[in-house]
Amino acid sequence: MITRIIYFAAVALAFALTVIISRFLIPVLRSHKMGQRILDIGPRWHKSKEGTPTMGGLAFIIALSVVGAAGAAYIAITGGIDAALPLIYTLAYALLNAGIGAIDDSAKLRKKQNEGLTAPQKYLLQLVAAASYLLALRLSGCIDTTLYFPFFDAAIELDVFYYVVALVLLTGVVNAVNLTDGIDGLASMVTCVLGVFFTLAAFFRYDSDGPLSLLGALIIGGTLGFLVYNYHPARVFMGDTGSLYLGALVIGGGFMLQNPLIILLAGLVYIIETASVILQVTYFKLTHGKRLFKMSPIHHHFEKCGWSELKIVYVFTAACALACAGAWFGLA
Repeated sequence: MITRIIYFAAVALAFALTVIISRFLIPVLRSHKMGQRILDIGPRWHKSKEGTPTMGGLAFIIALSVVGAAGAAYIAITGGIDAALPLIYTLAYALLNAGIGAIDDSAKLRKKQNEGLTAPQKYLLQLVAAASYLLALRLSGCIDTTLYFPFFDAAIELDVFYYVVALVLLTGVVNAVNLTDGIDGLASMVTCVLGVFFTLAAFFRYDSDGPLSLLGALIIGGTLGFLVYNYHPARVFMGDTGSLYLGALVIGGGFMLQNPLIILLAGLVYIIETASVILQVTYFKLTHGKRLFKMSPIHHHFEKCGWSELKIVYVFTAACALACAGAWFGLA
């Protein structure tokens, strides 16, 4: 189904479309005054970024939807509709999360502050999207209720509890990617590494001609295309619209691997970012105002320690690559 030529064509097309759409989208966002608001509690030097257009993730969302739809159609024609369903459902799930992010971003812009939907509102919508995704996968036979544990070559039948674990994984990873999107290029670079991980897993460990390789192509092409404008100093931000979309693609890839827990290692940078926020809030409450980190998520801590944005991006990307290398040995 997906030959090497088609794979590289998908990467190139996703990259090119993202760059082209971004080129025309950024002036539109700027003309509609859709600029990012910067919190006063953030690093003071981030204030210079205020007004940078946000919701730029729409560029790669449109590009990947077009290339993904074409790729899914090709897989369905050459291998049958059942072969294309995991990719179709994952792309649809990503679009649902992009919609949630767009609602949140729009609310922030309308209120002229950096707070849109409330946390309960946002999470409820994410739960509905995740439950819909799981239902679609289950009804089409793409998943069962057995949870595989990487590295241990073991699996456990969870029955109904599988869906509880799956919902936590889906919403948790989506929000973790969102938290990682805090400095220029960070979420794009780290997620690109996950795209490479999915590609290598598809070609060397699983069905090289299946939808997983196309998912990897979409992630790589889209994130690299967006980096043309999001690399420091960023000319556009992806917003929650883009970061929630990428998060859904990442955890969706885990379910396409039939090994969602592997994302906890391959996406270790996302997990550390989230853990730093949880630890910071918990420590702050327990100590009545003391802070464990200078600021969370942890990339801001390193900023306040004097690291440049580029250094943080490079170090975190390298750490993600090492985590993916370790995760490789946990693949079935």
